Amino acid sequence: MSGAIRKRSVQIEGHATSVSLEEAFWLALSEIAASRSMSVNKLVAEIDRNRAPDTANLSSAIRVYILMEMQARRHGDTAMTPPEARISSVGL
Repeated sequence: MSGAIRKRSVQIEGHATSVSLEEAFWLALSEIAASRSMSVNKLVAEIDRNRAPDTANLSSAIRVYILMEMQARRHGDTAMTPPEARISSVGL
C-alpha cells in the first residue's frame, strides 16, 4: 500500500469537492462507513458538518476522526460514535 496522497471527489450536501488522503485513510474511511451502513459521501458530510471551520481542513478532520474511531475500537468501544462526538472532543 502506497503512502502517496490520492485526491478523490466526494459529494457533500449535493456539492462536489475533492479530498486528499493517503490510500490507507481512504480504506479505513470506507470500512467505517460500511460498518455504519452508510456511504463514504454521507460519512464525509457528517465529519464536515461537525468540524469547526476555522480549526482544521477537511482532510485533517477525516484523519483525526479515523484515528479516534480506530482507538475506540481497539479499546472495545463497539458502539459507533457519531462523527460529531468524536470531532468535537478534540476541537476540530
